[in-house]
Amino acid sequence: MALQLRPAGVTTIDDARFPATSPTLLGRLRQDPTDTAAWSTFVLRYGPRVHAWCRRCRLQEADAQDVTQDVLVKLVVRMRTFSYDRSGSFRGWLKTVTYHAWRDYLHGQQRAGQGSGDSAALAALHSLEAGDDLARHLQEEFDLELLEEAAGRVRLRVKPHTWEAYRLLTEESLSVPEVAARLGMQAAMVFVARSKVKRMLREQVRQLERAPESPAPGR
Repeated sequence: MALQLRPAGVTTIDDARFPATSPTLLGRLRQDPTDTAAWSTFVLRYGPRVHAWCRRCRLQEADAQDVTQDVLVKLVVRMRTFSYDRSGSFRGWLKTVTYHAWRDYLHGQQRAGQGSGDSAALAALHSLEAGDDLARHLQEEFDLELLEEAAGRVRLRVKPHTWEAYRLLTEESLSVPEVAARLGMQAAMVFVARSKVKRMLREQVRQLERAPESPAPGR
């Protein structure tokens, strides 16, 4: 199946229908490599990150599209076969898989005698910094996925006005007095709401990152 690049997908955080298996996309793929819906979402979410990495390496658009497709295919293969140590960090596993996919791409390119036509861009693509940059791009997307999942879970565990206070402060950048006036809360309680939600988000992200394959909590 050809991998088609599209704009990054948007994951809503207010959907209470948590999956019965891994709550993260990469965890789902590691559990079930035949999950075609998960693979499609993987391309939508992570494809733009790989493409951005290519552009940072100064590849022309046509070359960036080709390399993105190739690297995604290498990632698919590696994610299907690379074992995951449950005692370690899933982000660490992702970084290792990314490095292997990057090396697979480089080896394949060398065997085929292919180049981008731009020696400076090709050198940048083969540099150690390029591998670090690719890993960072994918980890940033994984972190965003964790935060979205954590936000959806925390939102269900706090009172509506607590979540709304946090949202107004962080997403709309309103001041504490403005939020207090809008929600009819005392300023001190707005501070408490923000602190509580931030603490719960940090805890939930840590749990998700450490246990990407654990069942989601019952409702």
